[in-house]
Amino acid sequence: MVKTIIATSDNDDDKGKGKSKKEKRANGEGSVYFRASDNKWVGSVTLDNGKRKVFYGKTKKDAREKMNKALYEQKQGMLVATPHQTVEQFLVQWLDGHRTSIRSRTHERYEEYVRLHIVPVLGHVQLQKLTAQHIKALYAKKLDEGLSPTTVNSLHGVLHKALEDAVKWELVVKNVSHIVDPPRRAHYEITALTMEQAQKLLETAKGHNMEALFMLALTTGMRRGEILALKWQDVSFIEKTIQVRRTFTRTAGHRYVEAETKTKKSRRSIVLTQIVVDILIQHRVHQAEARREAGEHWQERDLVFCTSLGTPLNPNKVLERFKTLLKRAGLPDMRFHDLRHSAATILLTMRVHPKIVQELLGHNQISMTMDIYSHVLPTMQGDAMSQLNDALMEHEDDEELLDDDEGLAGAGVPKRPNS
Repeated sequence: MVKTIIATSDNDDDKGKGKSKKEKRANGEGSVYFRASDNKWVGSVTLDNGKRKVFYGKTKKDAREKMNKALYEQKQGMLVATPHQTVEQFLVQWLDGHRTSIRSRTHERYEEYVRLHIVPVLGHVQLQKLTAQHIKALYAKKLDEGLSPTTVNSLHGVLHKALEDAVKWELVVKNVSHIVDPPRRAHYEITALTMEQAQKLLETAKGHNMEALFMLALTTGMRRGEILALKWQDVSFIEKTIQVRRTFTRTAGHRYVEAETKTKKSRRSIVLTQIVVDILIQHRVHQAEARREAGEHWQERDLVFCTSLGTPLNPNKVLERFKTLLKRAGLPDMRFHDLRHSAATILLTMRVHPKIVQELLGHNQISMTMDIYSHVLPTMQGDAMSQLNDALMEHEDDEELLDDDEGLAGAGVPKRPNS
């Protein structure tokens, strides 16, 4: 517990000048006082290990604000005896402090990176003595153990974020991960269906109890979690749109719960094709029949895609059905997420503007869309160059005709009429 005595007024800064005497306090309490030797106001608090942490300010108010911040951080478990705090102690407290500020699945992933990879190597190092060499050694060790460059890059992201907060909380002077270059992320070659393969998949899916689900994924590029969390209240048959407002995410206990979308941009409106609208209407009719058959066992949650009792579908079961459908269609194996890539790739090859594709997918920036689907760019560039070539050739033909007309006019022959 940290105790402190702070003067009640901030308007007596000049009263302390010329004095260095601390305000009278009980043992173990903090204080704010003026130090004449360097003309500064000083605030200090007592940490749990008996040591004191000191703050400086030009005015008493500055010193008090810094102390109040320290008191708050002490209550949150963020303020400890920094010279002896280890990387493990800091990261454990850092994770706990972010438990409610990030998505549960993200917190779970951060915790795994810290527990399985960072702490076993760097956990014993004192936070203030952590160096770039320590971090470089961590990355080299993990690469030697077989972790992919992409995973090690993700480790770097977590460690960098944590150390940024350590700087913000004045636990360390600088973020040493700034000067460490993480390994380049491995370029992932995405798998995407061609238009012909997409048609084959949808043909095979006709009559399947998840036909509407697969159709929606392939035509909208929605994520699996977004589709499984979709509710009928989000669907407008009149406007032919759906609103993406939530997703299903996995918790630490491997349960799937409703959560906020991945990013703000992920909350979006999507226009549906008429064929998707028709299939969703048919799907709703089938769902109503299932509700009548289930009777009192039906659990109404307004889900568009659910079990025969109205409960959420298991994402793994959806993946199993998808894999089976691929085999029946004679198509290459792929992830469910590759339906999202297929939707984007097909649209881009149809010369749909990348900005439209970005909005459809819910990407934060168009640069993300262009980077992920760079494999489509050569084809788009080829088409663009062909159009440019045709336009230039047409211009040259027009100039040749003009030259011919001028030559004929000079010989007394009338010009050809404009078409």
